[in-house]
Amino acid sequence: MSKIKVGIIFGGKSAEHEVSLQSAKNIVDAIDKDKYEITLLGIDKQGKWHLHDPSSYLVNEDDPKRIQLNKTNHPVAIRPGETTNQLVYLSDDGETDKLELDVVFPIVHGTLGEDGSVQGMFRIANIPFVGTDVLGSAVSMDKDIAKRLLKEAGIQVADSVTFTAAKMDAINYEQVKKQLGLPMFIKPANQGSSVGVSKVRSKQEFEGAIEEAFCYDHKLLIEETVEGREIECAVLGNEHPKASLPGEILPQTDFYSYESKYIDEKGADLAIPAELTDEVSQNVQQEAVRVFETLNCEGMARVDFFLKENGELVVNEVNTLPGFTKISMYPKLWEISGVSYPELINQLIELAIARYKRNETLKNAVWED
Repeated sequence: MSKIKVGIIFGGKSAEHEVSLQSAKNIVDAIDKDKYEITLLGIDKQGKWHLHDPSSYLVNEDDPKRIQLNKTNHPVAIRPGETTNQLVYLSDDGETDKLELDVVFPIVHGTLGEDGSVQGMFRIANIPFVGTDVLGSAVSMDKDIAKRLLKEAGIQVADSVTFTAAKMDAINYEQVKKQLGLPMFIKPANQGSSVGVSKVRSKQEFEGAIEEAFCYDHKLLIEETVEGREIECAVLGNEHPKASLPGEILPQTDFYSYESKYIDEKGADLAIPAELTDEVSQNVQQEAVRVFETLNCEGMARVDFFLKENGELVVNEVNTLPGFTKISMYPKLWEISGVSYPELINQLIELAIARYKRNETLKNAVWED
């Protein structure tokens, strides 16, 4: 049998660029080379796409603090091809060339990668892709919209207030403190990996945190502090999703920051699986699937909770393209749940192709001249 042609898309313009490079490296190293033929498409911080040789696509690949995309490879301009599963790009001699891809694995974390943007591109190109579709990606990325949908479904979320940059003058420290108490968290509405997130204990910190959050998005959330254990659960599937055993984050710093997640291996301890009773563990799994379905997720997502002392679960956030680095929770949770890293990649690709085939059965309007 011929190999399945997989395009791995990574990098991007977001603040999580380096995380994406680490995730891509782990996927490239682990994917079954006997089953899959890979094509690497790296996106640099300026948004330019590069067609890469697998032997030289990263610089300082073993150092999370210095890892970079190798931009010396051939830059390409991508557009949809004339047939299904095809991308067209400009070759070195200025002529068009074609990439035939059976499926795409976009591991572009954060803005323009996790928010439905790149998913929309591959929908237009008519190429199957791993992960949640356009709608689920967009609503899950926007913490404000996600909270509204979860509350409508009766799922508990932290109390918060939302402001846009246009209404920045309406942000009043005393009013927010009265509603949410101290400490509070201020975060961009459309970011992940704790980028731009601040823990605030005073008016001075409040003003700096507002400015910091607006550097990353035009909308921010100010959120109450929820006292509880940080429990995470991985979800996998399309129409019939399943949940992994839960894990627990034990931060060794003030909170689970970007550095703790991806750079400092001593920034947090991971209890995998979490020390929970069977009843609580099953409740976490059931709630994770309910959150996944409420936000129209497919393929994969990691659902993060706070587990309060009274047993209540409060949803913190949902990540539809969770990290795949060597210290990332999503693959680790599946590994202790019986799904190895290479098999996880395999199942995600199979889910992408299955969804594509399902969508192909729908009737679409065809306009004739």
